[in-house]
Amino acid sequence: MNAPPSPGEPPGLDLERLRAHLDAELPGLLRGPLTGELIQGGRSNLTYLVGDGHGRWVVRRPPLGHVLATAHDMSREHRVLSALAGTRVPVPRTHLLCEDDSVLGAPFYVMEYVPGTVLRSPEQTRQLDPRQRADLSWQLVDVLADLHAIDPESVGLGEFGRPVGFLERQVRRWSTQLAASRSRDIDGIDELAEQLARSVPATHRAGIVHGDYRLDNVIVGDDQRIRAVLDWEMATVGDPLTDLGLLAVYWEGFTGVERNPITQGVGPEFGFPTARQLLDRYAEHSDTDLSGLDWYVAFGFFKIAVILEGIHYRFIHNQTVGGGFEHVGALVAPLVAQGLATLVGQAR
Repeated sequence: MNAPPSPGEPPGLDLERLRAHLDAELPGLLRGPLTGELIQGGRSNLTYLVGDGHGRWVVRRPPLGHVLATAHDMSREHRVLSALAGTRVPVPRTHLLCEDDSVLGAPFYVMEYVPGTVLRSPEQTRQLDPRQRADLSWQLVDVLADLHAIDPESVGLGEFGRPVGFLERQVRRWSTQLAASRSRDIDGIDELAEQLARSVPATHRAGIVHGDYRLDNVIVGDDQRIRAVLDWEMATVGDPLTDLGLLAVYWEGFTGVERNPITQGVGPEFGFPTARQLLDRYAEHSDTDLSGLDWYVAFGFFKIAVILEGIHYRFIHNQTVGGGFEHVGALVAPLVAQGLATLVGQAR
């Protein structure tokens, strides 16, 4: 169980124990008193900015309370970040992985601080002019295509996942995650899971999968270039089109949804290119046939619905950190309905 935070200390971060661990494992790194603040609150893993008055670093750990098995694996995220260093995919440099729960109450890792902005709100994206919105969109797609083009063996990730049967396992995995977070009935969600399981497509090539790729999981520099891709806790080696289907859902799946705390300020309603244009860009950049993408989009709807149901579960059990969670539960059923509608469209 996590100890209560000291005054001025964010939940889940014990600065005294963190300082002692860093001094032991990375002597000379810290030169002054350690401070910390929460910079992302509880929707996924917890992210803190820590500093000593001379340098700044980022600490990542799982959320407090109810944690779904395998959904918040710090060692996986640390491993893939370390493997991608030096590739065409920009990532923060890792410093340390700690799997000893006695330090912060859960495994965590420390990585470099990359200056820039994470575009999470309409207020932020409205400050971009039309050309900047388009350029960022193309960069986002091109970085994803570059990730999928990497041979996992070449960066030491050849055994990071099991491509054979990947899609079948993904449907089972997220169905299991749903069962672990059930607190209510949701119209259509079991039907969606069953239809996805019955219609799994063949995987044409394996690659490194990010697992949650979207605009607000990258850092954008002052020059409007993508400087780092973040949030790799669900990364694996499998079917890359799962990333693309999920990106399409994030891009337009929440269009017109009020009080949406999950993904904001993107898509054509905010002056960005359409999801179709992003998919066409990916197909051109990677020479990939996307004719069967509807299944992956439907799976994206299912996956996000399950993730949001897990967040809703933590919220109603007072296990979230930060605000904006009270409306998450209402988003689940509309996402399920869109997933079912996408599969109907595929079958025609």
